[in-house]
Amino acid sequence: MTPPRSSVLIVDDERNLARAMKVFLGEAGYEAEIAGDGEKALELLQTLRPDVVFTDVRLPGISGIDLLRRIREFDPAIPVIIMTAYGTIEGAVEAVKLGAFDYMKKPVDLEELRLLADRARETALLKQELSYYRRRAANEEAPLAGILGESPAMLEVVDRVRKIALLEEIPPVLITGETGTGKGMVARTLHKLGSRAGKPFIEVNCTALPATLMEAELFGYERGAFTDAKESKLGLFEAAEGGFIFLDEVGDLELSLQGKLLRAIEEQTVRRVGGIRDRRIDVRILAATNRNLEQEVQNKLFRGDLYFRLAVILLHLPPLRERGDDVLLLAEHFLHRFSGKYGKDVRRLDPAARDVLMAYPWPGNVRELSHVIERAVLWSRDGTLTTEHLSLTAPEEPATEGSAPIGDLSQWERSMIEQAMLEAGGNQTKAAQRLGITRDTLRYRLKKFGIQAGG
Repeated sequence: MTPPRSSVLIVDDERNLARAMKVFLGEAGYEAEIAGDGEKALELLQTLRPDVVFTDVRLPGISGIDLLRRIREFDPAIPVIIMTAYGTIEGAVEAVKLGAFDYMKKPVDLEELRLLADRARETALLKQELSYYRRRAANEEAPLAGILGESPAMLEVVDRVRKIALLEEIPPVLITGETGTGKGMVARTLHKLGSRAGKPFIEVNCTALPATLMEAELFGYERGAFTDAKESKLGLFEAAEGGFIFLDEVGDLELSLQGKLLRAIEEQTVRRVGGIRDRRIDVRILAATNRNLEQEVQNKLFRGDLYFRLAVILLHLPPLRERGDDVLLLAEHFLHRFSGKYGKDVRRLDPAARDVLMAYPWPGNVRELSHVIERAVLWSRDGTLTTEHLSLTAPEEPATEGSAPIGDLSQWERSMIEQAMLEAGGNQTKAAQRLGITRDTLRYRLKKFGIQAGG
């Protein structure tokens, strides 16, 4: 997947120069936009969210220095490079004191322009990365901090996790639940709390590879086992020696591989692809699935003997929609986590946002909630998250059995759209941006609910 191109905002009332800069930066791999004055630049700032800004000092209306101040207030992480045909040492010093990344004189040297854009972007990325790792190191969470919840269902999960972890040797545990409920986190917590905490924890995504390649990944291979096997390689079971191997989405394993996995678990041995001898292993097994494996066994899509071997202990995680006020508890947790991660001062959810979070059915469960709050924190500019930051829309259909009724979701969705249209003054483009959907999607929903369209 191609990463998105970095964006540059060029603020200059000399149209020919600005266009030349845009073309040159476009050829250098940047998405460039032009604003002819400071007011237009501030408007574009809201939607473009540029990685770098080049601005002339002398602009109609707001000066480049004033624009620099406004950009610093909006987001101090955006590098701003001042351009002027009237450059003086004093002007450069003033701009740098106010937080300008650098200063360049006109006439603009296009190669210098590209180098400055590259350096500004790289510096901003390095600062973000350094800030992230410093905060992560300073805010390491306790082993059970990720399994949050005060609902009866989650209190039972936490209690069972603690009891399992106290066992001298943890038998195979099968963790079930919908996608996004936190199965991987529970597996990692069992490892951290157990007697093998200092040993390896190897996570395997069972959906990632076809059976032939997955066998080589799990059990390793000998030199010459296949065309590209230039050297012998140990498998993930051997790499997990003394610790845990976590088979995520084990229900997706192809039948041809399930028998070999069963043998490895039962006999505690593996045979590398192309090998002639078995190798002893000392590995504990954790597995997870979002499928109903008992039904899969009945349908002959999953081996019954493997299922019973994996499910010595069965641990089920409830969907978020069944956890009541845990939604708000988790939302506050993610709010503080991502505020710290991104250096934001976001402290609270306003009442309307809390109502929306509680009403939404969360088909993606805790993972979806985490992503929604992270995105909201990134877009926020003050200490409170609102419904606008959340950008939630109810799904067309309930995600699974037990979700909120369609009638309730439809009413909720209608009210969200009406509120967005009201706040946007009837402007469909702005309303769609508030809702986090395309304008075409908004038009469809306006027609669906019979809401009178604005501009």
